[in-house]
Amino acid sequence: MPDPYGEDYYSTYSTPEVKQKKERPLLHLGLFIITFITTTIAGVQWASATGGPYELSELLTGLPYSISILLIITFHEFGHYFAAIYHKVKSTLPFYIPFPPIPMFINFGTMGAVIRTRTRIQSKKAMFDIGVAGPIAGFIVAIIILIYGFLNVPGLDYLINIHPDYLEPTYGKDGLALVFGDSILFSILREVFVQPGQFFPPMSEVYHYPFLCVGWFGLFITSMNMIPVGQLDGGHIAYAMFGDQNHFKLSVICTSVMFVFGIIGLLDSMLEINYGMGWSGWLFWALILYFVIKLKHPPVIDSTELDPGRKLVGYFSFFIFLISFSPMPIMLSLPQ
Repeated sequence: MPDPYGEDYYSTYSTPEVKQKKERPLLHLGLFIITFITTTIAGVQWASATGGPYELSELLTGLPYSISILLIITFHEFGHYFAAIYHKVKSTLPFYIPFPPIPMFINFGTMGAVIRTRTRIQSKKAMFDIGVAGPIAGFIVAIIILIYGFLNVPGLDYLINIHPDYLEPTYGKDGLALVFGDSILFSILREVFVQPGQFFPPMSEVYHYPFLCVGWFGLFITSMNMIPVGQLDGGHIAYAMFGDQNHFKLSVICTSVMFVFGIIGLLDSMLEINYGMGWSGWLFWALILYFVIKLKHPPVIDSTELDPGRKLVGYFSFFIFLISFSPMPIMLSLPQ
């Protein structure tokens, strides 16, 4: 008998084929192990600014990075997973997505993880809970890692050991500098936990510090997931809170803004106009959302309004999005 709801009913985590397959725990474990390896190597690359090959003792220095980033990803995905179990929605375990840590290439050793629901989500209440549980769980872990990173910033000698010429006037004059964009929350935590006069690296060197790097990455992926578009986590939340039409309007507005800022960032990087705004990555992300993830959310059978408590949690989740968001998250600064 054909499915009366069609394929579009299912969330991005689900396909009709997934319903027919049994659990494959070895696949999930294997992907986790591979991702652990790629993130460990990426951690060594970020911390040492070298492309390898590495000895075992050097690989051990990548563990703070890999363990921290996998904690954030795991808590995020299992937030979704346990919320699905609570609402009796069958879902897979997380599929971890490794990414080869190519030397001299900006990547974090992973493209995150994803779960897939095997049965349709029947109500806005369930859709909301499953959507919001992941970002909040991952956000809490990211904050803990960030605070630990701020409280345990090594002295200037650590950075000089990586860049012996760091204090030289010519440092950074001849090459591109990778600069992580600031966010409201990152700035606040820096003001609170970094003592006056204490050395703290500039945003162009933060990636050498595993806990700061991973904490920053945790805020970045949380904000990206919380954009209220299509079937992103923020899209699920917006659909459950505001309804189909308002969700679609938000999707169109947010995607259009990303597209415009992406074009500005692309022109800025190509023509060196130095607008000081925009990021070319937003253009890529806007195209992914429009063509792959899609802007419209599939309908849910039970459209009962959310209770006030859930709406409050929803508004809090969008507050998390605002304070974690960086309009120019990753920049390449030209030689001065």
